[in-house]
Amino acid sequence: MEHSTLVMQVSGTFTLETASQKLSMGPGEMLLIHKNQLGQITKTPLDGGNYQTIVIRLQEAMLRQIALEEQIETGQKYMGPSNILIPGDDFLRSFFQSMVSYVHHPEAQITQAVSALKIKEAVYLLLNIMPGLTSFLFDFTDPYKIDLERFMLNNFHYNVPIEKFARLTGRSLAGFKRDFQKIFTMAPRQWLLERRLAEAQHLIEKKNKKPSAIYLDLGFESLSHFSHSFKKRFGRAPTERVG
Repeated sequence: MEHSTLVMQVSGTFTLETASQKLSMGPGEMLLIHKNQLGQITKTPLDGGNYQTIVIRLQEAMLRQIALEEQIETGQKYMGPSNILIPGDDFLRSFFQSMVSYVHHPEAQITQAVSALKIKEAVYLLLNIMPGLTSFLFDFTDPYKIDLERFMLNNFHYNVPIEKFARLTGRSLAGFKRDFQKIFTMAPRQWLLERRLAEAQHLIEKKNKKPSAIYLDLGFESLSHFSHSFKKRFGRAPTERVG
């Protein structure tokens, strides 16, 4: 997620799981998701019903404009929780209700001017409810260098480009590859494949998981790619029993 995002759950259940948090929302609940993090989203429709969320992406260019207009102090690194459940608020719910028509009629393209106004409205309502969100919303600092080893061990299963891993750990691509080699003594792509296959072997042999149930969660693009890689690494198909 490269932009901070505001989500309201209309129907069904929304669950976000990151390396440090797991949060769920039911109908009418709202969640603010911080930028520059990896996470897994699970969407669960209600029994006999449908699933619907309304998502507002708070793009940095717009947030910078608001900061200038309102003379908001910026430059401070946000250090709080990466994802925050927003307390119930009639004004914010009314805001989301005004967005329902756009959700139901995606063919009717919203103009850039109207889009900008709606994003501004969402930001002002958030600040009215929780003034402490200023540092969350207006953190324009570059991602600082974080613990690369810990980050990769927590997030290896996400199928994202190496460039994104580099950016999220606060490094250039060259710097990421250099630091990675020092820590893991191998190239990032090789390590990711080895780590994912080792986890797959553990889940299949120790947890009795089926290959078809885990390959996507481990960052493989297809079951055939997973099966081929597994057989090449361990000398047998993932469906073959050991012994």
